Amino acid sequence: MTNTFSDLHLHPQLLSALQTIGYETPTDIQAQAIPFALDGDDILASAQTGTGKTAAFGLPILHLLEASREKSTDSSEMNEAPSKGRKRSRKNGVKALILSPTRELSQQIEDNLVQYSQNLSYKIVSVVGGLSIKKQINDLKDGADIVVATPGRLLDLMNRKAVWLGEVEFFVLDEADRMLDMGFVHDVR
Repeated sequence: MTNTFSDLHLHPQLLSALQTIGYETPTDIQAQAIPFALDGDDILASAQTGTGKTAAFGLPILHLLEASREKSTDSSEMNEAPSKGRKRSRKNGVKALILSPTRELSQQIEDNLVQYSQNLSYKIVSVVGGLSIKKQINDLKDGADIVVATPGRLLDLMNRKAVWLGEVEFFVLDEADRMLDMGFVHDVR
């Protein structure tokens, strides 16, 4: 039984952020999903609104991104001259892509991920319809680690070659049933 977030063996910087924002005990969906996600398993989960699904997928993504970063930093320090800061291997090298059906949900997910990663240095960008595409293109110009998007806006940005998804390691369809109900089936394909 998982009683605390520490029991889930999350990165210490994530645990510190969770403490700062007042998360004490994992919800059922978090306690059940996080261990599988940390093992790299694909997950299909369903839970009511307000049960902590964003943390259930967001915390493992951040943990695994940080573990990968630390591993690559350790190996590059052993094999190469010290680098001058972290560089993405490609201009828009997105590592995690999260699709959600609405602008509001996408922005909420982005806000939560920013809170969870407050002690880490990840660029998290929300790209959604109804807001300035020029600003979103500009936000993506120097790359982003995590992109939270609505399907239509993501397709628009891909058609404009403003985002590159060739390095995506983590992919989340949040509220996939709702996206299909809203007619995004062709966009998601």
